[in-house]
Amino acid sequence: MDIQPTTHPPSSADDIVIRAARLTDCEGIAALGNMPGYRWGTLRLPHQTPEATRKWLEGINPASNVSLVVERDGQIIGSGGFERHQGRRSHVAYLGMGLHDDFHGRGIGSRLLRELIMIADDWLNLRRIELTVYVDNVAAIALYKRNGFEIEGTHRDFAFRGGAFADAYAMARIKP
Repeated sequence: MDIQPTTHPPSSADDIVIRAARLTDCEGIAALGNMPGYRWGTLRLPHQTPEATRKWLEGINPASNVSLVVERDGQIIGSGGFERHQGRRSHVAYLGMGLHDDFHGRGIGSRLLRELIMIADDWLNLRRIELTVYVDNVAAIALYKRNGFEIEGTHRDFAFRGGAFADAYAMARIKP
């Protein structure tokens, strides 16, 4: 039997490179987490330190987690990854991603998400990818839907953000 590799869009295109996160990226990743728009779509608190980010990067288990960054001209402008569950949920991973406030609407998030899906499908044989997204994050919801994610439910009062409780959708993609 002749097995042909599946072709995917390259991980770098135009002026960006998508690559594995390194410990030396802690400054850039922390700077992303401190951007108002980036933070608004996450569970991060204001004033993330590079030291806390480095500690988080050091704790990543490469056997079950994937952590990528998007780089442009030496600057980290995006990050994303997933954490694989264990045991009877080892076919599932939880995904998170975000972009620099100034780089939305350029297709960069699409490229990052496609790279993560390719790793999940073609390298880790993950069957299900889960995520949560705030219900007011219309652009992210549209991105996830375009890539096969479906809304499975609503988490009411999911998180306290900006002085009020916010709802979030539970979304998932089942490998076709």
